[in-house]
Amino acid sequence: MNKGDNRRTGGQLLVECLRANGVELAFAVPGESYLAVLDAFYDVPEIRLITGRQEGGVSMMAEAYGKLTGKPGIAFVTRGPGATNACAGLHVARQESTPMVLFIGQVGRNMTERESFQEIDYRRMLGQLTKWTAEIDDPARIPEFVSRAFHVATSGRQGPVALALPEDMLTELTTAAPCQPYAAVQAAPAAADMQRLMALLEQARQPLLLLGEGDWSSAAVASMQRFCSANQLPVVATFRCQDLFDNAHPCYIGDLGLGANPTLSKRVKEADLLIAVGGRLGEIPTNAYSLLDIPTPQQTLVHIHGGAEELNRVYQATLAINSGMQHFAAMLEQMPTLQAPAWAESTRQAHADYLNWIKPPQVPGALQMGEVMNWLGEHLPSDAILTNGAGNYTVWLHRFYQYRHFRSQLAPTCGSMGYGLPAAVAAKLAQPERTVVCFAGDGCYQMTMQEFGTAVQFGANIVVVLVNNGSWGTIRMHQEREYPERVIATELFNPDFAALAQAYGGFGAIVNSADEFPAAFEQAMAAGKPALLELRLDLEALTPRASLSDIRAQALAGKA
Repeated sequence: MNKGDNRRTGGQLLVECLRANGVELAFAVPGESYLAVLDAFYDVPEIRLITGRQEGGVSMMAEAYGKLTGKPGIAFVTRGPGATNACAGLHVARQESTPMVLFIGQVGRNMTERESFQEIDYRRMLGQLTKWTAEIDDPARIPEFVSRAFHVATSGRQGPVALALPEDMLTELTTAAPCQPYAAVQAAPAAADMQRLMALLEQARQPLLLLGEGDWSSAAVASMQRFCSANQLPVVATFRCQDLFDNAHPCYIGDLGLGANPTLSKRVKEADLLIAVGGRLGEIPTNAYSLLDIPTPQQTLVHIHGGAEELNRVYQATLAINSGMQHFAAMLEQMPTLQAPAWAESTRQAHADYLNWIKPPQVPGALQMGEVMNWLGEHLPSDAILTNGAGNYTVWLHRFYQYRHFRSQLAPTCGSMGYGLPAAVAAKLAQPERTVVCFAGDGCYQMTMQEFGTAVQFGANIVVVLVNNGSWGTIRMHQEREYPERVIATELFNPDFAALAQAYGGFGAIVNSADEFPAAFEQAMAAGKPALLELRLDLEALTPRASLSDIRAQALAGKA
C-alpha cells in the first residue's frame, strides 16, 4: 500500500488481518498460488514465517502451536498436492479439538470448474476434517472471512478451519480495512448445574474425575487441582492429556490410554459417579467403548464439554453441562469443600496403585528404556515439553514419565505417526526458553524427518530421542498376535540416523545402553543446535509388558 493510497492487494489485507488478530508465528510451504501473500509477509517482519519441508509437517506444526498456546495455529500451503499433504495436520486438529486456520492457495477464479491444474473444491474435500471450510472470492470480504475463521476455530468445541485463496483474488486491489481482533466465545455453566453437580458428589461413594481436551489454561488447570486436592477427589487423565494434572499429586491415579492399568479400568467400571471434564469419551479412554454402557452408563455420568453437539452424542449423561473448561474450572473452585469425603482412603490407595504401575520392568537387550525414562524424570526441568507421534515406543513416556506442568505433553490423541518432530519444532520456536524433547520411533520419525532441517534452519534447538528397533513395532506386535511367525511388511532397513542429523547440520550420537544415555543427552543439550540421539533397542523389547517371543508364544498356544 502506497502512502496516500488506502488500497491494498488481497494478499496484503490478509496479512494485515493476521497481524490484527495477534499472529506472531506462521508456518508455510511456499507455492506460486499464493505468492501475493508471501510478498505481503515481507513487509510485516513481526510475523515470523517458518518455512517447512512438507505440508504434513507444516500443518502439524500449526496444530502443535495451537495446542501449546491456545491461539489458532496458522499454516499456508499451496493448492492440490499441498492441500492434500496438509490433511494430516487437519485430522490431528479435528480430533484433538485444537484451534487452527489453514490457508490454501487456489486456482484463479476464471479457471474454476474445469479441473484446471491442481484444482480441488476444498469445501467438499475437507468437509469432515474441519469445522468450516470456505473460499474467498472477493478481496473486500477477506476481513469477514478471517474474523469468522478465528472465531469458529476458538469457540465451542475448538478445531481447524480452512480458507481457500484464489490466486487472482490475492492480487486484486481493495479499500477494505483489516478486521478487529477475535474474542473466543465459550459457554459457562449455570449455577443450578453446579449445585446439582455438588449434590451428586455429596451422595457419591466411589467418584472419579476424568480430565480431557478442551480450552484449558494454566489458571483453569490450577483451579481444578485446588478443587480436587481440597476434596481428595481421585483424578484420571484421558488419553494423552496427562499434563492437565500434576502426575505426582496424591490425587492423581493414572491415565486411560492404550494399555491402561487394569486396576484403573476396574475402578472406572466400579465408580458410582464419573465427572468427565472436557474430552469426548472416545474409543481410547473408554477401552473401545467397553468401560461405560451405551447409551446409558451404569455409572452416574456428568459430562462437561465446550461443544453442545458432543453432549449425549454417545453416552446419555445424568447431567450434561455445556461449558468451556476455563469457565467451568473457575466456578468449580467457588464450590464449598466437602467434609470427610467417603472416598479419601480409596484415593490414597488408587494413587499407590498408580505409583506401582509406573515402576519400569526389565526388558531384553542392553538398552533399558525404563532406566532412560527414570533418568529423564529426575533431570529434565518440570516444565520440559515432551512430544511424540505413534508407536509402541510411546508407552515408555506415557506410562513411566510423570508430567508435572501444564502443556508439557504434545501428543496426538488420533494416533498420527510423524507428529513428534514437527510438534517439537513448533514448541521450541513458540517457547524457546523451555526444554523440548521429541520422542520418535524409527518408523514414526521417517514420516516427517525432513523437518529436522527446519529445526536447523530456524534455530529450534530440540533433542530428538529416536528409539530404533528396525521395525514397524506396533504392527509387528499385532501381526505376531494374529498371525504368529508369518512376518511380512514390518521390517525396516534404516539409515544411520545420527549421521543423518549431522548431515543436516545438527548433533547426532548413537546410544546402545542406558549407561551411555546420560552423557549423550547432556552432550546433546550442550551442542547449541538441534540434536538427535539414536537409541538402538532390541526388537525383543517390543512392549514393556511382553517381549516379541512372549507375544508369539502366547498366540501360538492360543491357536494350538
